[in-house]
Amino acid sequence: MDKRQFVVAAAAGTLGVAVAPQARGAAPGARTGPGLLTVSGAIARSNRGPLDPALDQLLVKHKTTPFDKAYEFDAAALARLPALAIQPTLEYDAKPHRLSGPLLGAVVGAAGVAANAPVVLTLRAIDGYNVAVSMADANRYRMIVATSMDGVPLSLGGLGPLWAVIDADRLPDFKDKPLKDRFGLCPWGVYYIEVKNL
Repeated sequence: MDKRQFVVAAAAGTLGVAVAPQARGAAPGARTGPGLLTVSGAIARSNRGPLDPALDQLLVKHKTTPFDKAYEFDAAALARLPALAIQPTLEYDAKPHRLSGPLLGAVVGAAGVAANAPVVLTLRAIDGYNVAVSMADANRYRMIVATSMDGVPLSLGGLGPLWAVIDADRLPDFKDKPLKDRFGLCPWGVYYIEVKNL
């Protein structure tokens, strides 16, 4: 530790300033940035406690099922998962776009959900839209949690910051549907996933 680091550390300790979790040697899975995605329900790993009726206002307003534990992802946690790129034609501008992010199965897998678990995933977006997809279908469709489009991070107020999406142009179940009907399983602005046993 150099002199400057020592002075900063000493000041933080004597003045009661909170030290960043990574500086305290945070437990694996502890987030260091703003939480973007919460996964609850039939999970084996968690890094946060129960639903807080006072502070988890969006979850409460959307009448989500109360939970005792959950796994919360920040951008860094999602970036640590292997990313997959897809290039569907989007319904909004009828143009192909490159979307990139981890597989949905890998995301819930990080929360301790087995790849072949007989579960249904309810995906909820910030506007309240929600859709249920089985883990089997999420894997079969290779659904991703997109974090970027055309090399640029997705934005809140646009289609992000996270979008659960499929490569609809290349999936037999969707490619022949009208463009506006291909993305019903794909909430943009997804922020919460509830995992339920079938």
